[in-house]
Amino acid sequence: MTLRFIATTPLYYVNAAPHMGSAYPTLAVDALTRYYRLQGAEVSMITGGDEHGEKIATTAEKRGLQPQQHCDELVAEFEQLWQALHIHYDRFIRTTDSRHAQIVKEFFARVWAKGDIYKAAYSGLYCIDCEEFKDPKDLVGDNLCAIHGKPVVLRQEENYFFALSKYQQALETYFAEHPDFVQPATRCNEVLGWVKDGLRDFSISRAHVQWGIPLPIDPAQTVYVWFDALLGYMTALLEPEDEATLAHVLARGWPADVHVIGKDILRFHAVYWPAMLLSADLPLPKKVFGHGFLTTKDGRKMGKSTGNVLNPYALLERYGLDAVRYYFLRGIEFGKDGDFSEERFVQTVNADLANDLGNLLNRTLGLLTKNCDNIIPEQAIATDHPLRVFTMTQVATVARAYEDLDFAGACEGTIAIAQLGNRYFNDQAPWSLFKKGERAEAEVVLYSVLELVRLCAILLAPVTPDLSERIYQQLGFAPASYQQLMWQDTAWGGLPAGQTPRPAEPVFLRLEEPS
Repeated sequence: MTLRFIATTPLYYVNAAPHMGSAYPTLAVDALTRYYRLQGAEVSMITGGDEHGEKIATTAEKRGLQPQQHCDELVAEFEQLWQALHIHYDRFIRTTDSRHAQIVKEFFARVWAKGDIYKAAYSGLYCIDCEEFKDPKDLVGDNLCAIHGKPVVLRQEENYFFALSKYQQALETYFAEHPDFVQPATRCNEVLGWVKDGLRDFSISRAHVQWGIPLPIDPAQTVYVWFDALLGYMTALLEPEDEATLAHVLARGWPADVHVIGKDILRFHAVYWPAMLLSADLPLPKKVFGHGFLTTKDGRKMGKSTGNVLNPYALLERYGLDAVRYYFLRGIEFGKDGDFSEERFVQTVNADLANDLGNLLNRTLGLLTKNCDNIIPEQAIATDHPLRVFTMTQVATVARAYEDLDFAGACEGTIAIAQLGNRYFNDQAPWSLFKKGERAEAEVVLYSVLELVRLCAILLAPVTPDLSERIYQQLGFAPASYQQLMWQDTAWGGLPAGQTPRPAEPVFLRLEEPS
């Protein structure tokens, strides 16, 4: 039976152009789903745009545009960046899609029928950027949002509320029975703390916001953006021929295996969303992973509202796709905040890709050309050969790292193979073995090192697919061979004897240090 794997990025709020903070979790989900494709899974990578709400309408008005026109332009920018980063997504859902509105209405009807929605007057402190009422204890300074650093405003209106408090015990039980539901552990502890403090009902409609889906039972109000957007993960699973119903969503594979989201929207995904699904009698996602922020040197979150964003196009133009994809998954531990340093970026990428991996391939192919007519020698590498033993152990380690969303660990585990290959190559000195006439021994070194590099290419394929393809082609494989790769190709001995590699040339050029 084919494994089904569904992973989602956040649905990005399209109030401004995407930046590296948007690209970061998208790269992570792309790497995760590429790994599962190698495993033979039927994969759905879901991404998209969250397009309703007050902030969108306000931003559009400032630009002199209608909200839909504003959203269309910004969505195109997200799609363009995903293309530039070689993001292999399967679905791009837009919450302005008419089929999505149908899913929201059906979901609302289920929760309404359950008796979990009621109307009440409310007064509270509201952050427009978060689209969320804030508890005073969560504010900083003079009533400032802790995330955006902007003043909250007092809002008083009559709204419809979701009875979140009704699901206090159900959520406590669920978290106890599913301790890995929220990851990493630090995020799980946050969620457990919020639940322990007591859940409070939250407003799921807005009386003064027109840009949204009209509330089915009161069209004068619109559905709260979070009660709307979270359902986009479901809508995205529909096939074009499907009628927009929750029954079809379930038939297409719901629930998702993992939601990858920023820690600033953890409460919505790990508390509100599970309770909403319980109310609607629908399955919960299997995992919510809250990643950390990309931060500046002063530790501040990079974000559109603070204006301190990192331009991905500038990085791509200066350093190239492989370097950008590799560093942001290797250089920052996924799940923790990480400062961006251009110096560290260059040093990390040069050390791992140019030196440890690329130079090893280049040196070995150079000797192969000089001493073996550039033909892969016939060699049977013993099962207890140290390179083979270590590499096979690392293959399992790297697989576990990908499945745990430990992308830095997957990269480190792969580069450890290349580092051992370099030490082995230097210790064995095959150039000397050839000079001494010990040809068989020298060919063992060349074959085992080239096979090791081939395996590194597969292990890195989820992170740097273009680099991996260049390595495969340089080893003499046809492009179709790389495109049909599976994780099972990490078995030792996949480099055919008699194959003719391409002439040695760097597969990854060293990056210039920033001036």
